[in-house]
Amino acid sequence: MTILVTGATGNIGRLVVDHLLARGAGPVRALTVDPVRAALPDGVQVVRGSVRQPSTLDGVFDGVRAMYLAPVEETAAEVVDRATAAGVEHVVDLSGEPESWWGSVTGAVEAGAREWTHLWPADFVENVRVWYPQIRATGVVREPWPNLASTPTAMTDIAEVAAVALTEDGYAGRALTLTGPERVSRVQAVAALAAATGVPIAFEQVSEEAAVAALEPSAGRETAEFLVHTILGLLRDVEPAPSGVVEEVTGRPGTTVAAWAQAHADQVRAAIS
Repeated sequence: MTILVTGATGNIGRLVVDHLLARGAGPVRALTVDPVRAALPDGVQVVRGSVRQPSTLDGVFDGVRAMYLAPVEETAAEVVDRATAAGVEHVVDLSGEPESWWGSVTGAVEAGAREWTHLWPADFVENVRVWYPQIRATGVVREPWPNLASTPTAMTDIAEVAAVALTEDGYAGRALTLTGPERVSRVQAVAALAAATGVPIAFEQVSEEAAVAALEPSAGRETAEFLVHTILGLLRDVEPAPSGVVEEVTGRPGTTVAAWAQAHADQVRAAIS
């Protein structure tokens, strides 16, 4: 039976499609708001709709056995209810611990799905992209805590875990805490970008307000404050440790920040030079 990927042109959904195809899964149905512009691979069933607008989902779940659910807090419950009513047996969702900002997605899935698997990622490796404008403008990343560490997860690793959970038994009823394979400090992440691209990048320790000001031109004031005060603030209160779940599920080690930077060196260099 069919596997449905919602948000199929999003950062992670698109990678879920690729990993499903690489595993020989099928048929794969991809949900997108614009099938013409989606540019999805041949052989994928591309359908129009959005989980942000459940009214667009009539017929989308027909014949679907399992689905990857992109996280939209406001509509998750209705989407899951529609999927279950149409016969979807297993929902693999990108969400978070019940007390987190994606916790309502977790609750909605558990309340409405027949079987579920939660994917609870750490911060994303790709979040380094928020630094690109200030690197391009000044060659410097400005943040308050150079030694603040996390275990960032590459989006391709999250997507591959999703593909495994959608196609193999043994993952129903599990919440998979996904991390990268190592602790990485902010200054180490900057150094990884510099090493991969050959572009000199400095790290300057500044106040929280100065860090917000450095991000504001590209991210906007509200987002900059959220990133510095909330995201980085939360990281100050935890002692990050790799979970090993990516390797357990996929059979390969998770992607390090340095490996991600090397794999994307051309794109990063073009963005920061």
